[in-house]
Amino acid sequence: MAEQDPSNCNGVCSGCSSASCGERTEPKKPTARANVKHVIGVVSGKGGVGKSLVTSLLAAEMARKGFKVGILDADITGPSIPKTFGIKGRLSADEDGINPALTDSGIKVMSLNLMLPQDDMPVAWRGPVITGILNQFWNETNWEDVDYMFVDMPPGTSDVFLTVMQSFPLDGIVSVSAPQELVAMIVGKAVNLAHDMNVSVLGLVENMAYFKCDECGKEHFVFGEPQGKTVARRYQIPAYATLPMDPAFARLCDAGKVEEYDVDKALDPIIEQIEAVAARKDAAE
Repeated sequence: MAEQDPSNCNGVCSGCSSASCGERTEPKKPTARANVKHVIGVVSGKGGVGKSLVTSLLAAEMARKGFKVGILDADITGPSIPKTFGIKGRLSADEDGINPALTDSGIKVMSLNLMLPQDDMPVAWRGPVITGILNQFWNETNWEDVDYMFVDMPPGTSDVFLTVMQSFPLDGIVSVSAPQELVAMIVGKAVNLAHDMNVSVLGLVENMAYFKCDECGKEHFVFGEPQGKTVARRYQIPAYATLPMDPAFARLCDAGKVEEYDVDKALDPIIEQIEAVAARKDAAE
């Protein structure tokens, strides 16, 4: 790929990794879009706990309930949302902005991987450039009407986390963890930062909590006893849910058919909390 001229960069130069480009970019602060009613961030202080999968499941469950749903894939350097939904091809645009991709059930998706020539092309961008692309995803996408927007965050509490927390009109966040004390401690960092920034923590999803034998039906705690209830109580999180290690789920994600997975009401406590917060916000307005 030809090297981008940093002097002409506007924050979305595809494949740009120039240090000077990142330093010259001064992204504007995003403003709330009136047609996006509720925004939920899905976060974790650690990678590898299934945050993108939880984002996909929450979005799919809300779409099943009849809501208009969108996903903003804020994990710029490691986007996986298009893969789980089987979305391929490049995004289009018109005079009004960028048109998001649509999943089989009509969920609107905006992800950097849908703008790259190849799925495996690395993105080596500095923080200011990543902030710039997030602003464009929010402000320049033709979202139209969206009842619930889920923002799939990168792991940790770095630039993207702060940008979304400070600039996006979040109703709250859902934290994702695995059943290990170390992971719970790291997730606590994200939860505490959210509290410090006056962002509500709506729920905790403990992923990979157990494996259920398809022959005897017994639940095996591969990573130790589930910690979700204890962690939720420790950080005063109002709702928690657990998800199993399920090979069927992995196969559907690899096939791009995550919308076909049945969580069997496992996420209901989280969804009920999201809807309750949204209802209070709507009533206040």
